[in-house]
Amino acid sequence: MRAIRFDRFGERPVLQEVPDPRPSTRGVVLRVEASGLCRSDVHGWLGHDDGIALPHVPGHEVVGVIDEVGPEVERFRVGQRVTTPFVCACGRCAECASGNGQVCRNQTQPGFTHWGSFAERVALHDADVNLIEVPTGLDAGAAALLGCRFATAYRGLIHQAELARDESLVVVGCGGVGLSAVMIGVAVGARVIAVDVDPVALERALSLGASGVVNSAGRPDDEVVDEIRRLARGGRAGAGHGADGADVSVEALGRESTVRTAIRSLGARGRHVQIGLFADDPRVPLGEVIARELQLFGSHGMPAPAYAGLLELVLTGALKPELLISRRIGLAEVPDALVAMASGAPAAGVTMIDVSR
Repeated sequence: MRAIRFDRFGERPVLQEVPDPRPSTRGVVLRVEASGLCRSDVHGWLGHDDGIALPHVPGHEVVGVIDEVGPEVERFRVGQRVTTPFVCACGRCAECASGNGQVCRNQTQPGFTHWGSFAERVALHDADVNLIEVPTGLDAGAAALLGCRFATAYRGLIHQAELARDESLVVVGCGGVGLSAVMIGVAVGARVIAVDVDPVALERALSLGASGVVNSAGRPDDEVVDEIRRLARGGRAGAGHGADGADVSVEALGRESTVRTAIRSLGARGRHVQIGLFADDPRVPLGEVIARELQLFGSHGMPAPAYAGLLELVLTGALKPELLISRRIGLAEVPDALVAMASGAPAAGVTMIDVSR
């Protein structure tokens, strides 16, 4: 099969012929339709994940059709169209028993613990606890995005921070994950303020329903925070515990300075969700966390059984992940796209890989 492979971290990946995967006893092999290009793939390629063994095929946001099924798989069959969370649970440990497969101690992750979905076929393990059937009519790109960006943002905002209608949400960093958070906030009726340094990304946030935007480029943090808090108070007439700032913030970039901005933008008793990843742990303003009793949440994906609410938003049309896709490319174009993302090239939206191209 064709796949994108690299032999050394940071070395330009290559499209080449590699051996086909085989299903594990409780796993399946998918014929890949589409796979999203995510910043996590960049982190893996650059060597920031010590679980990756070389040579390697990246890719973890995937939708496809089951081609082969392991002998112990009970719930799924060849020909079904499915997606999966990027964190695949084992279904047998204490975390899985408590319904928290997203932090499974035995987790596997396509594109990290084993070869991923920048390929014509990909193996997924423990299928019965991880696969999610998706309708044949759902756009392939939309279905693929449910595996990582939208699931991570949805769990962080809805399950962790419990974002509610009419609350204010600040999204700091408007790449693929941040814009997913904007769309989810809008879909559940929150008032969303988007923050970024790229005017194109901010325009995209407005087009997706954000009620206000803040361009933080070259500005002092105090000035940016004051503007965010002013927008967060808009229309509230002082109501609610977040009257002096936002109710919920999410940082989706992974920079120490933007984490500070997001946390400082919260009102008393506000809730912060951290999604952006870091090469090294950042310093955070814990003094403000303590003084204003803020709550901090991480979001590391979402287990397959918890997808019902997210799928309902998609299937009813309240949430349209395909609107986030800014371009669709074939496998041959992936090396250039991965290198460009690593260089920090702005991208107001998501690049989707159409494996059939």
